[in-house]
Amino acid sequence: MSKPTYFIADLHLSEQSPHLLALFRYFMTDIAPQAQALYILGDLFDFWVGDDEDSEAIREIKQLLTQLTTQGIACYFCHGNRDFLLGKKFAEQTGVQLLPEYHKMELYGKATLVCHGDTLCTDDLAYQKFRQRVHQPWLQKLFFCLPLKYRIKLAQRIRQQSQADKKEKNAQIMDVNADTVRQTFAHFNVEQIIHGHTHRQAIHFLEDKKRIVLGDWREELSVFVVEEQYQGYFVNLALPQ
Repeated sequence: MSKPTYFIADLHLSEQSPHLLALFRYFMTDIAPQAQALYILGDLFDFWVGDDEDSEAIREIKQLLTQLTTQGIACYFCHGNRDFLLGKKFAEQTGVQLLPEYHKMELYGKATLVCHGDTLCTDDLAYQKFRQRVHQPWLQKLFFCLPLKYRIKLAQRIRQQSQADKKEKNAQIMDVNADTVRQTFAHFNVEQIIHGHTHRQAIHFLEDKKRIVLGDWREELSVFVVEEQYQGYFVNLALPQ
């Protein structure tokens, strides 16, 4: 019997959220080693300004990822909207394998597409315009030329603005667009899509296809588990007392 595959997203780890760091520590030491593979589908970090960023929390997260990959457990990372600048140096340091924006795979015989999910939210025109701008290679090169402390300040400012903008947006705008989802299924010819970003843990059915939305981490950790003999299910766990 093969081991399960785990999917997580939207942890938003930072030094300002010690409870989330404790959840991640628990997950990586007690749960993740049971898997054959772990897929992190974006926003592992609350924000990421470059692979030269360093803190006690970042060092621990890197160590936990390295411990997992050195055990022979494959760990894959898909960039999110908060940590899209995470790069090759981080991957080399941890053994994590970076995935493209959309990654098609065979998951226990099912054609599956994994992504962060922000590209499916096409009704949010302001965000999509912002996303297109910050993914320009020339702008990222210019950003990396700034000293680390200025990059951190700029990222904090952008994050604060993003939180303010969310309060003014209709929740429906920030969810996936149904037509975009259908087009993505057709374009990649897959049976299921697994993504995060919207923080709305659920399994949606579209005719004979399935869209799995990963939950975010708050008081509990959220993991989507897929095994050869099961279609997949969510596990939500709090820290052991």
